[in-house]
Amino acid sequence: MHPAPSIIAFTVLSGLGFGLLGFLGLGKPDVSGFTAFVFFFIGFGLAISGLISSTFHLGNPQRALKAFSQWRTSWLSREGWLSVATLIVMGIYAIGIIFFHTRFAILGILGALLCLATVFATSMIYTQIKTVPRWNHWSTPVLFLLYSITGGALLSGQVWIAEPLFLLLGAAQLVFWMFGDNLFADSGSNMGTATGLGSLGKVRLFEGPHSGGNYLTREMVHVVGRKHAVKLRVISVFCLALLPWAIFTFFNFGHAWALLAVILHLIGAFVSRWLFFAQAEHTVGLYYGAR
Repeated sequence: MHPAPSIIAFTVLSGLGFGLLGFLGLGKPDVSGFTAFVFFFIGFGLAISGLISSTFHLGNPQRALKAFSQWRTSWLSREGWLSVATLIVMGIYAIGIIFFHTRFAILGILGALLCLATVFATSMIYTQIKTVPRWNHWSTPVLFLLYSITGGALLSGQVWIAEPLFLLLGAAQLVFWMFGDNLFADSGSNMGTATGLGSLGKVRLFEGPHSGGNYLTREMVHVVGRKHAVKLRVISVFCLALLPWAIFTFFNFGHAWALLAVILHLIGAFVSRWLFFAQAEHTVGLYYGAR
């Protein structure tokens, strides 16, 4: 799949934002007044900027509101409604903490659950696509939720939670790649099934369907060289999990080290999310010799 920058930004930033808001909903950290305002500002800023960036991938961004009408069948629509509900609940919760120094625990817990539900709905937008076997697997929502929870723990300063989560996230990312690399082959899709000619023998591509590119080749067919993919995976795991874990484990905790850990985690998250899209083999690629 084509790794569109707007979708990469959407999934990474919104996941971090809702992760941070989820921890704030649970009272971690237990802050109020201006300090609470800063934390909520970062959480809302990440979540909203991520959601806004997703509209740039629409063919007609001005019609984005129509996405809310398909909640019965569309995970994209459900994600939209859940994100709005989450922001409203967390907004009311934040007002109580910032201006009245009162934490409405029930609202906070509800907001935290809505944060997880929103991230889950985002992951299901991709998990339910059967034509992309790498995504159509239980590990996809697990990975999205782990990214959000780990990032939320990091941004909220919950080091004791973030440390083991870094290692768990790194392991989960490796498992996702391990399963994903074989899922397309295990799906049974090939040139024979794509053309319906498999019963006649082995089918191979004689020449491309057309001489120029089109929407499908631009959006659905993207090939990453194995050598480059391995390098990017190594960079991703080190920045995403291992280096931040090492910083909090072997160095004295401080704002400078925490900032470095956040920057490294963000770099790793963006690299791994780029690979998430770039390495997703769509079955339509069979018609163009991509497999």
